[in-house]
Amino acid sequence: MIHPHIADALKVPDLVRLTDGTVLVRFESMKVYSALAAVRHLLDRGTVSPGQTLVDSSSGIYAYALALACHRYGMRCHIVASTTVDATTLAQLEILGATVEQVRPSRDLKLDQELRVRRIREILAERPACHWMRQYHDDVHCLGYHEVADRLAAAFPGRPLTVVGGVGSGASTGGIVDRLRTTDPSVRLVGVQPFGSVTFGSQDHHDPEAIIAGIGSSIVFDNVRHHLYDTVHWMDFTHAMSGAVALLREHAVFAGLSTGAAYLAAAHEARRHPDRLHLVIGADTGHRYVERVFARHAEAPDPAALKPVEVRDPEAMTMPWSTMTWQRTPCPARWKERVA
Repeated sequence: MIHPHIADALKVPDLVRLTDGTVLVRFESMKVYSALAAVRHLLDRGTVSPGQTLVDSSSGIYAYALALACHRYGMRCHIVASTTVDATTLAQLEILGATVEQVRPSRDLKLDQELRVRRIREILAERPACHWMRQYHDDVHCLGYHEVADRLAAAFPGRPLTVVGGVGSGASTGGIVDRLRTTDPSVRLVGVQPFGSVTFGSQDHHDPEAIIAGIGSSIVFDNVRHHLYDTVHWMDFTHAMSGAVALLREHAVFAGLSTGAAYLAAAHEARRHPDRLHLVIGADTGHRYVERVFARHAEAPDPAALKPVEVRDPEAMTMPWSTMTWQRTPCPARWKERVA
């Protein structure tokens, strides 16, 4: 197949067999699916017009995805970037035609996210013709993952499936599983969270290595549908690093921290449910983690020696790794009140 644009080629994941019970759904950059479908839908609906400026905040891979989608469909792109966005990504964004501004440096993720949102509101007040993509809150970002789900259903017909991946904005794992369950309600969803995220109640736990970018949040994300998740794993940086290093060492797959965390969680789930096929969501490559993770590979603990503490309530979670049967429960009202 000849693709009309590089974004159409990049979005398609590779399926890599890891073990009899696990398959990696390996993306070059997962959110390309989300951004392409969202921008196309907004154009078709007339919500945005060709040449209009689309604006959003990002810690990295969504910024790249939105810049590609804007390049693909002739839109302008403005990114309010986290301080965690690396120089390689920044250079690509600028060359693709996106304008980028970074908020002032902060070691506090909540402050970083609040500063980005505040800046976007200022931009919209100054330039009302801009359209805020709201990747964390507009469910248009779930649409692209329906195609991923259809690919997975076609690849594994009749197999009992469990999807394992970082929760993040909720669009990817939620969008995939919501679609899969239209034909098979038994599909399980295992979400992975870092300590420090409000999404599944771990905000009172401090990880000294800081929150894992892309799979947790210090603010409420409306796209997270708690009732879709069967099980939740909370994991610290060191465990996610262990999974990422092991994935490269054992399977030659160079992937990011969220993939490493999902790989570790999936290995645990596969031992408990050997009758099911576990699909590990690999959101991006490992390039932006070279210095922080892979250069420190000698520090990574042996994943075979790691296991989670099983808890019955989020209040009982403990670092460095906890897991809980979530049972497709809606978001507790007390959490919404606490972070409102």
